[in-house]
Amino acid sequence: MKISTKGRYAIRVMLDLAMHKEDGYVSLKDIAKRQDLSNKYLEMIISILNKAGYVQSTRGKFGGYKLSYEPEKYTMAAILKTTEGSMAPVSCLDCPGECAKEAECITLPMWKKLDQIIEEYLESVTLQDLLDTRADTYTI
Repeated sequence: MKISTKGRYAIRVMLDLAMHKEDGYVSLKDIAKRQDLSNKYLEMIISILNKAGYVQSTRGKFGGYKLSYEPEKYTMAAILKTTEGSMAPVSCLDCPGECAKEAECITLPMWKKLDQIIEEYLESVTLQDLLDTRADTYTI
């Protein structure tokens, strides 16, 4: 499993919105500038997050985006699954029963355990956790 820029940038967008939640709606242009990311690419990512209900949007002069919920409600697993799809370390975990060697595969238990560990860890980390551990001198 390799997390793409889409997943990494989605987390950065969500963190940026969490850090600026007191500002109300935040423009995508401001997020792109702060995060040094392409506005066009962020439009695609924010659309995914909006469809998932993770952010709210409004149009107009003071329009933009804000989190739909408090930062502690968003897990890294949820954000990454929304943007990346499957988080399975190997493709055979996505389609159980399709592999002809599944019954005799001696590596399958290892892949299942790794998948479980990744899932549990990403479910245990929230946006708020990341905000709580960041130092003011670091950028996200």
